[in-house]
Amino acid sequence: MTGASVHDRGLPSGVQGAADPCFTSAIRAFGSLFPARRLGGGALAVYLDGRPVVDVWTGWEDRRGEQPWSANTGAVVFSATKGLTATVIHRLVDRAVLAYDMPVAEYWPAFGANDKAAITVREVLGHRAGLSHLNGASVAQLLDHRVMEARLAAAPAGRLRGQPAYHALTFGWLMSGLARAVTGMGMRELIRLELALPLNTDGLHLGRPPVGSATRAAQILLPQNTGSNPVVNFLAPRIAALSDGFGAIYSHGMKTLVQGDIPMLDAEMPSVNGVATARALAKGYAAIANGGAIGGTQFLSGELARGLTGKPSLQLDRNFLVPLAWHLGYHAMPFPPGVMPGFGHAGANGSLGWADPATGMAFAFVHNRLLTPMVSDQTTFIGLALLLRRAAAAARAHGPQVVADLGAPYPQPGPGAVAG
Repeated sequence: MTGASVHDRGLPSGVQGAADPCFTSAIRAFGSLFPARRLGGGALAVYLDGRPVVDVWTGWEDRRGEQPWSANTGAVVFSATKGLTATVIHRLVDRAVLAYDMPVAEYWPAFGANDKAAITVREVLGHRAGLSHLNGASVAQLLDHRVMEARLAAAPAGRLRGQPAYHALTFGWLMSGLARAVTGMGMRELIRLELALPLNTDGLHLGRPPVGSATRAAQILLPQNTGSNPVVNFLAPRIAALSDGFGAIYSHGMKTLVQGDIPMLDAEMPSVNGVATARALAKGYAAIANGGAIGGTQFLSGELARGLTGKPSLQLDRNFLVPLAWHLGYHAMPFPPGVMPGFGHAGANGSLGWADPATGMAFAFVHNRLLTPMVSDQTTFIGLALLLRRAAAAARAHGPQVVADLGAPYPQPGPGAVAG
């Protein structure tokens, strides 16, 4: 790989940043996803062998289409946050603070209530704890991570205990309760100290970046209509009570959490309210895809990083009803075969971070749409991934060209640092 730095060379109109020229077709496809001011913006980053070869962005970070997306614009990445949360746990395992096959209750005694004493860290990471249902938690409770951690610690496991069943919201509080028990810190602080700091980036936050941070959270594009449907209001809680899948995501008034100034950003919801730049999200997965090392830092041990690649499985997730091959907090896409080699985590709007250790490639795609006319957002990354794999093969054939680090580093010291 050459050490040359490239910037603004051959990028499509409206796209900013830097990229190896072999990725031009993929970047053109990325740029075409944001054709109008009211359709938001996003960013794309790619690493090969732990070195950046694509770092681009385009579009607009606000609902009116007045504020251009910048190098330090972060998107709410929804469930891609779970990949960050899981990586915090892996860092703690790497230092022997936690062990995958130990019962969670050994670290977090309150979790052993209601016959849960045997549930292991590995099972929780694999969405097999039987604790996916929100069980009527209110929006106010969802915004209080301490309350949610306590509710889950006290709850009995449900009927899906031992089976893969996507813990859409509860996964994050299970992880934060576990991590708090052994570190004394919440997940907001741990994502900064365990991820952002060693990766030397300001672009990873749980919730709203603090005043003074270089990272600015893009507004979520969502219908801002505050009206309600009485039929839906009547039926939804009843369906949630009967359905494991719907019960894992439904609480009356959920829509308000992403409207206006995005109230959920002022909470700790470690399953869904991460704010990340594509560059920062990709960098964490790049370390995983590169034997645990990135930028001269051994982010994870080589042995642990190699163990994060799970075995192919077509077993259906009992809540999501598609095969996701859960392994240690990440999911794969085993069907159709070969469409998305590797693993990572996608979010509700199609933002994701992904690692493919077999080829040494990692990438992240983030944007600020949620419910818009672009109905394909949830699976857009599949097409992008195909183009990126082809480009990566071409770049290797020619000798990949490294791009400069265009984002803000971790503040050391200075405003934006995490309070103790």
